[in-house]
Amino acid sequence: MLEEPLLFALGTSQPFGAQVAAELGLALAPHEERRFEDHESKLRPLIGVRGRDVYVLHSLHNEAASSVHDKLCELLFFVATIKDAGAVRVTAVIPYLCYARKDRRTKPRDPVTTRYVAQLLEAMGIDCVMALEVHNRQAFDNAFRCRTEHLEARVQLAEALLEKLGDEPLVVVSPDPGGAKRAELFRQVLAERTSQEPTMAFAEKHRSSGIITGSAMVGEISGRAAVIVDDLISSGATLLRAVEACRAQNATAVYAVATHALFAAGSQHLLGAPGLDQLFITNSVMPQVPPSARAKVHLVPIEPLFARAISALHSHAESPALET
Repeated sequence: MLEEPLLFALGTSQPFGAQVAAELGLALAPHEERRFEDHESKLRPLIGVRGRDVYVLHSLHNEAASSVHDKLCELLFFVATIKDAGAVRVTAVIPYLCYARKDRRTKPRDPVTTRYVAQLLEAMGIDCVMALEVHNRQAFDNAFRCRTEHLEARVQLAEALLEKLGDEPLVVVSPDPGGAKRAELFRQVLAERTSQEPTMAFAEKHRSSGIITGSAMVGEISGRAAVIVDDLISSGATLLRAVEACRAQNATAVYAVATHALFAAGSQHLLGAPGLDQLFITNSVMPQVPPSARAKVHLVPIEPLFARAISALHSHAESPALET
């Protein structure tokens, strides 16, 4: 009989991990974390892992108390520790994967950091990486030689959005050409769950050295509620431009949907934009939302999504060659 999985959650990812464990009918596996005076750290499991199917959850985003590099090192060293202790399979469960946007060379001698992160994880002996909506699915799959599991939250986001929408016609907007496929998939989910067929629109965008340009909008916006779809919010500049463009073309309402909300410097302009009616985000990153914007931001929990994925993967733990 297959033993139940062990789920560890590191650092500030423990509240998220505890909810995932609860969805699985488990408790988080105990571990020790120590930070020394020189800022080196030690992590070790406090339960035997030999022969077990182990999942290590950590969301790799920057925080005031722990940098993205601190978190990456913690994950790497803990995975290696678990493998050294005899775990039969270790899966890294990563709600937000750092460096996923740096998946190709855009300038001469550019790094391809997504691939380097993959090589680091594989060097620690990782068997599988489970991540939520990375920037480029194909680049993610190609960067890793181990098994990858790519999760998507568009159904959860769409269902939360539909609870707020009225009966007006919809247009789904991609804030840049690169997000067209993502927006179309989201449009299909809305079409399956409503009595109408939402249309599509695309905003022009060019980025060079951090400067965003382009103002054209292709598609019919006027008289429709606009739903802007993106994978990630950092400064919010891209979404803000799309919000303003939709309002300029007489959208009846403007909603935005994004999986990861980093809310870096400058995002207060998006959160305070009068043209944005509501913003829907997941809790892959627990963002710091200013009190003045909390009524505008709708947080969609995704712990059940991860629990289902872990349960499905674990149920085939004895069949690692299973096609997905």
